[in-house]
Amino acid sequence: QVQFVESGGGLVQPGGSLNLSCVVSGIRINTTAMGWFRQAPGKQREYVTLITAAGDTAYRDSVKGRFTISRDNPKNTLSLQMNSLQPEDTAVYYCNKYSPRLGYGRGTQVIVAS
Repeated sequence: QVQFVESGGGLVQPGGSLNLSCVVSGIRINTTAMGWFRQAPGKQREYVTLITAAGDTAYRDSVKGRFTISRDNPKNTLSLQMNSLQPEDTAVYYCNKYSPRLGYGRGTQVIVAS
């Protein structure tokens, strides 16, 4: 059974930083494309960033230059370093297999507010 356990969210002021982690069990994250997704209040879940099995990365335009996805293969953990956070980054953040998506974990809440 595949499980995703996200952590690292919190309340941060605009311009601040957070580092999210996702411990994955049931699949090896370096064998498939993995992604981070987010869902803001009242909105649909959206793609944020992905990392391929080869280590290539891609980002949605609004986070380019601010967010960095990475992985720790021995720990089977996906990370998301978020810098220069803005109020519009407020959302619950989830990690998942990029395609096809599997069942989502509980996510971790990120609130960017002064």
